[in-house]
Amino acid sequence: MPPEPTTASVVAPPTATAKPRSLGDILQEFSHYRRLMQEELQKIIVGQNDVIEQMFAAIFTRGHCLLEGVPGLAKTLMVSTMARILDVEFKRIQFTPDLMPSDITGTNVLEEDENGRRNFRFVDGPIFTNILLADEVNRTPPKTQAALLQAMQEREVSIGQTTHALPEPFFVIATQNPIEQEGTYPLPEAQLDRFMFNIKVDYPTAAEEEQILSFTTRNEKPEVRKVLAGKAIVNLQALVGKVAVSEYIVKYVSRLVRATRPKDESAPEFVRDLVDWGAGPRAGQFLIQGGKALAAMEGRFSVAIEDVKKISVPVLRHRISTNFQAQAEGMTSEAVVLRLLKEIPEPEIPKFEKR
Repeated sequence: MPPEPTTASVVAPPTATAKPRSLGDILQEFSHYRRLMQEELQKIIVGQNDVIEQMFAAIFTRGHCLLEGVPGLAKTLMVSTMARILDVEFKRIQFTPDLMPSDITGTNVLEEDENGRRNFRFVDGPIFTNILLADEVNRTPPKTQAALLQAMQEREVSIGQTTHALPEPFFVIATQNPIEQEGTYPLPEAQLDRFMFNIKVDYPTAAEEEQILSFTTRNEKPEVRKVLAGKAIVNLQALVGKVAVSEYIVKYVSRLVRATRPKDESAPEFVRDLVDWGAGPRAGQFLIQGGKALAAMEGRFSVAIEDVKKISVPVLRHRISTNFQAQAEGMTSEAVVLRLLKEIPEPEIPKFEKR
């Protein structure tokens, strides 16, 4: 069993005198710390294992998440607890209809020095953090939503003629209520495409709900340990990028993504009938990156088909637009993805015979 983690030493880069470790040893250590993170989160969060796994996968691949779920499912608590065990800076923005872009990015303030000279000084907005929780992001107008676009994609913010780099690591985790539409501003497709995962936070099971009620009505406040520091997260992101992806996985991902496009010759008949537009190349990139993260978190060297299938729904569900016929038949974008996973054949990997 590896030693207990400290925020200063977890997955630290090797020193000149340290004995070089193999990739397998590092991946096994990564898998161990991932389990520690899961255990710390479960001190506060009951259930939601798939949601937590997808959030981990996004963090270790520099991705952003959109959490959707009805109120009271601990979405905000989940994100804030995640920040506490990662030992990174965390800020929350409560999106409202009167929120302005400068309230997020920051602004230039005119100051006068002791000599009477006036100069502009930039005051950082809450976006200058490691984990940003954009709470109820669909409650603010598109002008303010667009302020997140450059930050999420380029990881920098332009104010006037100056561009300011955001700290590393940087993640945006946004939440929205899917059942309330009055007085909200649905995210445009360009904004949705910046999110690696669209994660559905569902109701707990009966046993989990009983545990939640018993746990939260006591006057006990469990403490969580810090498992990973910001520098360690950056090191792990580089490690995940080294996980191998075979040409068969790449072909399968390409085949799956292209099958979501109704005008593509490889698209099944039901896609042509029920889908207006499908996923772009970014979806394929996220499928491979997410598959790498799942493999690394389990201590494996390479991505498997099951890794890709496991994250296909959260990657593709917000990148497929169904038409009126699909809505009339009760066919959601998630149902389209699940049907594609059944119909798209897996690649045939040649077997080598022993001689």
